[in-house]
Amino acid sequence: MTLLLAPMEGLLDFTLRDILTRVGGIDRCVAEFIRVTGTLLPERVFYRIVPELRHGGRTPAGVPVRAQLMGSDAVCLAENAARLAGLGPAGIDLNFGCPAKIVNRHGGGAALLEDPELIARIVGAVRRAVPAAMPVSAKMRLGFNDDSRTLECAHAIVSGGACELVVHARTKADGYRPPAYWERIARVREAVTIPVIANGEIWSVSDALRARELSGCDTLMLGRGMVSDPGLALAIVAEARGGHAELGWAQVQPLLVAFWALVCGHIEPHARAGRLKQWLNNLRRRHPQAEVAYAAVRTINDPQRVAERLGLVQPPLAEVRDDELMEVLA
Repeated sequence: MTLLLAPMEGLLDFTLRDILTRVGGIDRCVAEFIRVTGTLLPERVFYRIVPELRHGGRTPAGVPVRAQLMGSDAVCLAENAARLAGLGPAGIDLNFGCPAKIVNRHGGGAALLEDPELIARIVGAVRRAVPAAMPVSAKMRLGFNDDSRTLECAHAIVSGGACELVVHARTKADGYRPPAYWERIARVREAVTIPVIANGEIWSVSDALRARELSGCDTLMLGRGMVSDPGLALAIVAEARGGHAELGWAQVQPLLVAFWALVCGHIEPHARAGRLKQWLNNLRRRHPQAEVAYAAVRTINDPQRVAERLGLVQPPLAEVRDDELMEVLA
């Protein structure tokens, strides 16, 4: 069982990738998308969204990170992919699944599932623009309004030269409403010649096992389930090996301390409280104690007051060193 950490715009950025990959169980990450809209982006944009590029394309825990591009202009995407490849990511991923209305209105993300020929041109252009050794993968949904073109889109991605395909088991119209149709991923896996990864609605070990059974995929991508339960990947790995692992609130608390240190070291002051509350809000699904913590700071936006209310240390604004974080997590 191989487990990947999903790209999640506005939630799973480099700070949370850092913390979640330190817990263990995750084999590879895909960073949140870098939007390409007709210009060649400066290197600083790539570094801002994927700062792991400065460290060999890996998180501090050593987990590889692929950078994700999103857009609809094949030539511009290829130019940006070439520049990005020179910065040393663990691979380049292409987004054909984002359901956001503003993205889809401009022909990006899941909107491309209505145009398999353009998908093939995009994948092919990016594949030709980067070194042969650089992995080029893609992530798609089952379709836009329905799944009638699922296989057509999957074949387009393969024909363009992608080495791997993640399938989110819902259409754009489905959004994030349960259920995820893992059994429909099996049709894709059987129809293409590259590895297929199942994604969507995996909140627990039992979900992971069911997704694996119905999709036939040995590799799964975890998103909101991992954010809500930082120990989910470890638990899935342990189950696959015939054991048991569980991360309780006592083990989550030092992760929150470490996350707060990272946020205070890298995020603008006005956004710090929101980032912590956002994660606490997700943790409520798995840990009742997070409900209490979230309620205590829900209406507070001043980071100093948030830190005081939760008993967190407000670190200096200087970048927190990796060895200090390892000490916190130890």
